[in-house]
Amino acid sequence: MQRLRLNFGRGEEVKFISHLDVLRFWERAFRRARIPLAYSQGFTPHPRISVAAPLPVGITSEAELMDVWLRRWVPPQSFIMMVKCQLPSGFDIFDVWEVGLKIPSLQSCLAFAEYRVGVESSKTEQEVQASLRSLLQARELPWHHSRGDKVKLYDLRALIDDLWLIGDHSERGEEFICTLGMRLRCGDEGSGRPEQVTAALSFPSHPEFIHRTKLILKGTLP
Repeated sequence: MQRLRLNFGRGEEVKFISHLDVLRFWERAFRRARIPLAYSQGFTPHPRISVAAPLPVGITSEAELMDVWLRRWVPPQSFIMMVKCQLPSGFDIFDVWEVGLKIPSLQSCLAFAEYRVGVESSKTEQEVQASLRSLLQARELPWHHSRGDKVKLYDLRALIDDLWLIGDHSERGEEFICTLGMRLRCGDEGSGRPEQVTAALSFPSHPEFIHRTKLILKGTLP
């Protein structure tokens, strides 16, 4: 048996596909590429495929991580060539490497996710920088998230590791598109959501775009 780890991306063409549909897509792509997938045990065996952090609908990424278990050994570069020709526009594989069969799961190792986020703003660069500093200096930030009739209360500040301004504002009529960088916690204790951070920074509208640029595993930060 072999365990391969994939770094893949999801572009604009497929950003509105749900997580479950993405998993089904990969399973079909692997089968078409004749990849010798390993299956789980039990009454309903399924391919052993595990994604580090499901990507919410509407978000693009260049940093997704996925583990795939195979019945027999396949060279990582051969795996890339076999699968890439089955990928439609919007999906891409950037790298594949072998990892140990007994190392912890991707989900249990995940610590942070980094994002590039564009928001419409009339603030000056100095005002944006001041907003970022103010939020980072806060000791806590009570927040709530509603899903149907359920409301979850939590401390949003605890889920924010770092915020920064990327480059200059780009003009768009009377408003500007301000691009922010975010490093948010991602794990069992909770996961930061970029659109909630922009709301906490008092940007009036939903982000123009959210792009995941990196997934950081425990023990890999300097």
